[in-house]
Amino acid sequence: MNIKRYILRRLLGLAPLLLAISFFSFVIIQLSPSDPAEVAIRVNAMTPTPELIAEMRKEMGLDKPFFERYLTWLGHALHGDLGKRYVDGKSVSEELLKALPPTLLLAATSAVLMLTCSIVAAFVAVLFEGRWPDLLLRALIFLGTSVPAFWAGLLFIWLFAVHLDLLPTGGLEGPSSLILPAITLALPYISAYSRLLRNSMVKTTQEHFVLYAKALGRSRKAILRHIFRNSLQATVTGLGMSLPKLVAGTFVVECIFAWPGLGRLCVTAIFNRDFPVIQAYVLLMAVLFVVSNLCMDICAALVDPRLRERGLQ
Repeated sequence: MNIKRYILRRLLGLAPLLLAISFFSFVIIQLSPSDPAEVAIRVNAMTPTPELIAEMRKEMGLDKPFFERYLTWLGHALHGDLGKRYVDGKSVSEELLKALPPTLLLAATSAVLMLTCSIVAAFVAVLFEGRWPDLLLRALIFLGTSVPAFWAGLLFIWLFAVHLDLLPTGGLEGPSSLILPAITLALPYISAYSRLLRNSMVKTTQEHFVLYAKALGRSRKAILRHIFRNSLQATVTGLGMSLPKLVAGTFVVECIFAWPGLGRLCVTAIFNRDFPVIQAYVLLMAVLFVVSNLCMDICAALVDPRLRERGLQ
């Protein structure tokens, strides 16, 4: 019953937070020094005259009071209508839905790569703690953390696409097109989580229950399994923020590799001052962060009962 109460309590606390996020997403665009009506006129290669601006403001509902515009926008957003693009008048929701699958594919592939490599590296480092495999992995982790993603992406393109001609330079043409962007996106996260999980597992090996398990003659595999499970709390908590960061942080990688995803769509909207797309992107990323963090907290509570007991107090 405790886990049900914990989930219900977290869900109830989610509603005001999502409302605050929607308000912030609406306000941040309203604070722009540019007049949305004038921007919408200019991006369509028309000359903004006072009469045309006034007509456009009325058409866009900008002549109404602030809170009335917010409530209207919120009502439409709850029904999946995030407005229309200034550039071509297409639905923002439809454009986001078109760009979302490539971004999710890239982020999911990077997440699998990140988790697999991090867990393997952490286990190897713990098994050979203080010896040359551990020292080598720590050096590689430091190197991976130090190299910016955009620089690593350019190096990968030069080596594997231009010099060796093994992989395509960009675009979404097939499974081979996914390799370089996924590695580039996952590289800094692999370094961070390998170090985090390795340090947590090394610390857990010094706990009394590990010494007790060794004294009982438990197998090394069983002991490692308990060490790993009891070292996951910090990693799972960090993962709740890293998974949406994988999605939100794809814009650099998508621009380098010409990947047709959300990040590239947002960058194009920024250059065009396409406010409805920017607003929808900010809203989507903020909601993704909140929901992902909630899911990771629930997973952490399932793994460690002490967390849900603390959350119910």
